[in-house]
Amino acid sequence: MQLFLDSARVDEIRHALEMWDVDGITTNPRHVQAAGKPFLETIEAIAELFAGTDKPVSVEVDPHVTDWQEIVRQGKELAKISPNFVIKVGASEAGYRAIRALTDEGVRCNATLIFSVTQAWHAARAGAAYVSPFLGWREQFGDGASELISDIRIMLDTHDYPSRIIAAAIRNSRQIGEAAVSGAHAVTAGMAVYLDSFGSPYTTMGEGIFQRAWDATPQ
Repeated sequence: MQLFLDSARVDEIRHALEMWDVDGITTNPRHVQAAGKPFLETIEAIAELFAGTDKPVSVEVDPHVTDWQEIVRQGKELAKISPNFVIKVGASEAGYRAIRALTDEGVRCNATLIFSVTQAWHAARAGAAYVSPFLGWREQFGDGASELISDIRIMLDTHDYPSRIIAAAIRNSRQIGEAAVSGAHAVTAGMAVYLDSFGSPYTTMGEGIFQRAWDATPQ
């Protein structure tokens, strides 16, 4: 399972590239807003970090747009900025139509805001390179999350769709593990979630035990 960082902050992305050899990046309007700079300036800075690699960087079209032809126009303009860019398109009738058109022109797409197997199927059928089910948002409102990943994976494998699953809206280490076990091809999470996932209270306890033993050993 690949590790994607969900962020538009250049400092976080640099850290993830150096320390984790991150496999890719996903952004969304909230992340770009948090970066504190204009949209184009932000994504161009991210593009520079990935120049010369084949690592995907998901960037989203204007979420206000509901006309599929305008989604296609924006997607093509964004794709011109970097060969790494994968165009994020929201799950909808117009979105699936736009994904089909963009894919036909060689532009990779990431169908975002997926909350059902049927939505993922529409996206895969349209040619989406990635489908992004949002786990944390489902759990926030009391719905199961891990089974969504496994069900989407079964659907893709059964019908030989090449779309890859990015488990998104990850809120904790448990969800990372569940995404891996359920068959996600990639997981995307914020820096804080990953930093937390590297450790465990039990690891900290064990380190303390071993450190005290080390210090008590005659030199």
